[in-house]
Amino acid sequence: MTTRIPAPQGIASCKIPARILMGPGPSDMHPRVVAALGKPAIGHLDPAFVQMMEEIKVLLRYAFQTGNSLSFAVSGPGSVGMETCFVNLVEPGDKVVVCRNGVFGGRMIENVQRFGGTAVVVEDTWGEPVDPQKVADALKAHPDAKALAFVHAETSTGAQSDAAALVGLARERGCLSIVDAVTSLGGTPVLTDEWAADAIYSGSQKCLSCVPGLAPITFSERAVACVRTRRQKVPSWFMDLGLVLEYWSAPGGKRTYHHTAPVNSLYALHESLVMLRDEGLENAWARHRLHHRALKAGFDALGLRFVVREEARLPQLNAVHVPTGIDEAAVRKQLLERYQLEIGAGLGPLAGKVWRFGLMGYSARAENVNLCLGALADVLSGQGIQADKGAALAAAQAVYTGNQA
Repeated sequence: MTTRIPAPQGIASCKIPARILMGPGPSDMHPRVVAALGKPAIGHLDPAFVQMMEEIKVLLRYAFQTGNSLSFAVSGPGSVGMETCFVNLVEPGDKVVVCRNGVFGGRMIENVQRFGGTAVVVEDTWGEPVDPQKVADALKAHPDAKALAFVHAETSTGAQSDAAALVGLARERGCLSIVDAVTSLGGTPVLTDEWAADAIYSGSQKCLSCVPGLAPITFSERAVACVRTRRQKVPSWFMDLGLVLEYWSAPGGKRTYHHTAPVNSLYALHESLVMLRDEGLENAWARHRLHHRALKAGFDALGLRFVVREEARLPQLNAVHVPTGIDEAAVRKQLLERYQLEIGAGLGPLAGKVWRFGLMGYSARAENVNLCLGALADVLSGQGIQADKGAALAAAQAVYTGNQA
């Protein structure tokens, strides 16, 4: 007798609360992006969809500041963008210098190792940017290195490294450069061609304020040539650029089916990139700086200390030390339950020691900054910390009144 699984009971359509997202990602989505998600689904080979794909490529070249023809969105989150870069560029036996100053440099190391490469690790303290001198020394000690990989904007700490200097060192040594711009694209300058970077990947859910699940990438002609001259077949079928590009960039516009693209998510990405184009990159960068300065002024008034020194600090990811004696998880829980405000916890060695506040894309607004400062002051006061809510809000307002980005 066949045993059948009974239909589950007690489950209805899900009800999702409205949150204010000020963690390390995802960020708040603009209403225009949300509306784009609701457009009618069409086939992923429909001529109208193909035209939109072409426009996404053009818009991404603007966002990345590049003329690279190979610029498109991988169907998957930023982690899939990362893996796409490594699986196509790293072969067994290749040596890659990898910089680790947080969680995501560590993931780069694992990618190199999983694809048969050898990772030469350049270590820096969490919260510090990558040290160019250490990189120069590593490249000199390993002249056979094929590539240099580093995180431009380390989401786990809020530290921003000098991409121009690091890519320049790679070029001097004849290495490819692989750059993680998941948290920087759209929030701080990502200047692919000016840096002469070879492979950069990002994510849709951070400063682009889009739905999670897409990974913009761009490859230089030098990187494309490396893919074309591989000794071995790319070990991932799904992420093999030689196959994916038959869908995204087939000669003559005749695309070959590779996978069913996330149609509605790409509508949303298109809309977010149109909005970025309309705002202008320089204005978007200035907006993130402005709201960071206001949030910082409020944090200073509350006595909170940043993890990253000012000159290396990301405006869109603000990590601060948890005050002594405070239950950091309880603070996050109260902010979520009482104010519908999400902030992030620390990772790795910073777990339980820091909070991470995101100011990404549509989340970078004055009303979010003011809500965050007021709510945080209330919750900290409830835990016995002297937190002057009025002073924090006044300090932020002073920045806005000055209105200097």
